[in-house]
Amino acid sequence: MWQRVQTLYLALAFVAVLFVVLGFDRTAFVVLSSVALALEFLALTVYRHRIFQMRTAVLAALILLGLQVWIGVDYFSAADKSTFGIATVLPAVAIILDILAARSILADELLVRSASRLRSAKKKH
Repeated sequence: MWQRVQTLYLALAFVAVLFVVLGFDRTAFVVLSSVALALEFLALTVYRHRIFQMRTAVLAALILLGLQVWIGVDYFSAADKSTFGIATVLPAVAIILDILAARSILADELLVRSASRLRSAKKKH
């Protein structure tokens, strides 16, 4: 599990989203980031099911994108910008890590399928 690069990406995204959950005091932000945190944990633990893992990582990235847009709108409409900290940019970091993980998972799946196709072709001959 830990020897794959996508596991590292997903673990770093999990930590980033965990800091997002801890960094906000607004209930709506905490709930949305908690859903993304649960998806990150699920994607991290279902490493045997690559397609499901990839879809879960992409779904977490989409939820984080919505959260990031909402944070950005809230940031630019707020008069006091000192209430926003590092947690405002961590969803963007987690999105990038989720996309990198999804790409690595897809590459892994394509490699497994091609090897399986070659093995099945070899058995027929």
